[in-house]
Formats: sequence, C-alpha cells, structure tokens
Amino acid sequence: MDKFSLSAKTAVITGGAGLLGEQHTLALLEKGCKVIAIDKNQKKISRLKSNLKKKGFEIFSFRADITNYKNMLNIRKQILKKFKKVDILINNAQNDFVPKKKSLKIQNFFESFSEKKWEDELNVGLKGAFICSKIFGSEMAKNNNGIILNIASDLSIIAPDQRLYSHLNSFKPVTYSVIKHGLIGLTKYLASYWSIKNIRVNAISPGGVYNGQDKLFIKKIKKLIPMNRMADINEYKSAIQFLCSDASSYMTGQNLIIDGGRSVI
Repeated sequence: MDKFSLSAKTAVITGGAGLLGEQHTLALLEKGCKVIAIDKNQKKISRLKSNLKKKGFEIFSFRADITNYKNMLNIRKQILKKFKKVDILINNAQNDFVPKKKSLKIQNFFESFSEKKWEDELNVGLKGAFICSKIFGSEMAKNNNGIILNIASDLSIIAPDQRLYSHLNSFKPVTYSVIKHGLIGLTKYLASYWSIKNIRVNAISPGGVYNGQDKLFIKKIKKLIPMNRMADINEYKSAIQFLCSDASSYMTGQNLIIDGGRSVI
C-alpha cells in the first residue's frame, strides 16, 4: 500500500495559482488527487491551467474572494455537486510583499502602516483561512475524515531580519509576521477541536524561494541560512504530499519547518 497515494481524494487549494500554489497543486496531482484551485486572479488561473495541461494534468478552478463567506458557501455547494466530498484543504492564499528593486520612498514603516492595509492583508491571510476552514472543515467533520494544511513561513517562528531589505528602501510588513504566527495558532486550535472528527490539521513553514530577487538580497539572505542558499521552487512538493497523505497519519497540530536551517541559529 502506497501511503503517499491521494487517488480518490479531492483537495481545495486557496491561492492555487500563485508561485507556490502551483507547486502545491502539482504535488497533489502527481499523487492522483483531484484538485480545485481557488484564486482571485483569473489570468493566473488561466496560466496555471495551461501550464498543468502541458504536463498532462487538469484541474477544476474558481475565481473567488475567499473573504466572502456567502461566495465560499456557494463554491462549496458547486464542489460537492461535482465531487461529492472535500478531503483536503490547503490554506495557501496571502498577500505577500516581495521588493525586487529599490523603491523611491521607504515602504512599510511600522509607524505609518495604515489600518486599511492591516485589515486588507489580515482579511486574506487569516480571515480567509478561518472562513475556508469553517466551510470546508465542517463538511469534513460530517464525514469524520479530512486534512487541513496551513501554509505558514519561517517567519511564523522568527522575526524578519529587516537588514535584508534595507538596500531596497523597504521593510517586511508587520502583517506578514502576524498572519504567519496566527496560522500556527489556528493550526493548533483546529487540530485539537476537530481531532474527535478524525481531521488532522498541520502547517508547513517554508523558507524563502528563488523568485527573481536582486543579487544583493540573495547574498544577504544566504549568510543567514546554514545551507547557504534559498529553496528551489519545487523543493516543498514532497512535504506537501507527506502532510496531505496517510504517510503522516499520526501527525496533527504540528508546524513542519523547512528553511535550510535558518531558524536554528
């Protein structure tokens, strides 16, 4: 028996058309899972479908705002009509700030960080995860089976080193840290709350991924990582497969940190 097999399983991935969202989608497809990708960007969804088709895969998708409760209820209704059940939820959606070139003015000062930006970003990263966990998790609870995986970050356990962004006139925003720490809290809460319903809830905290960052940023961050490099984009796929399959059948409420060793020193 292949404990990593996901055949006959159905998964929902939020932010499924993003940089890592595509990799999470591919990771599940490779193990036979049916995947529903939810993203707010239709162009990215179309590109995702095209990329996957070239690899011989097809997915079901929705363009949606995961912070809209009624909208997500309607999407669940459509998914259940087509697939009958949801076995896996990956809460991946977020608004990330990745400066790639020097800004003309300093960005993300904590002292001037707006309430609107705070609310908008926490809505996607935390409220969206809450809504999707509630809507899809409650369906899993009815079936007494399911897996929820929250995509956190190495910044769920450490603070951002703002020196990495100084040459770009920027700071990593406060919202990113708060969201990622909050996802770990949500993970632990739901793991305990739904344990009686045979729903396992875990998180993964990936480190930075090569994504066209400027050379000085890469030089700086490599010095903070014992393995002396950032991750390649496909290096988290096996971890996703592990956490979404029976290979991790006795694991719940945990945060799997994969950061090249950055957080241990």
